[in-house]
Amino acid sequence: MTDTGIIGVNTIGIPVADQDRGLAFYRDVLGFEVRVDAPLPNGGRWIMLAPPGSAVSVSLVVASEDVPAGIETGIRFESADAGATHEELTRRGVDAGALLRWPGVPAMFQARDADGNRFEVVERAS
Repeated sequence: MTDTGIIGVNTIGIPVADQDRGLAFYRDVLGFEVRVDAPLPNGGRWIMLAPPGSAVSVSLVVASEDVPAGIETGIRFESADAGATHEELTRRGVDAGALLRWPGVPAMFQARDADGNRFEVVERAS
């Protein structure tokens, strides 16, 4: 196998209909820190946010016909205590599904952002 030069995962794109609304959700509701918020020549912005201390960020990209909002992102955010995180996000008005606890599997739940994009929150395995 040859070395491709790829050394990690930097950011994962999430399509949003409104970047300001997406920014408010990930920053103010989920508590992510803004890493980059810069204008783009096409009128949009390059916005990257991440949980404090995380090496990987999310990038809020403008939704389009080819990249619609309201998708299953496949993202699994990590929590030290999924139950406490579920309780807090529900209190903050996040559309969160039931907290799932299965034998031998970390506790987890599904949630949606302001555009209906789905993600999971999974408890860190001990």
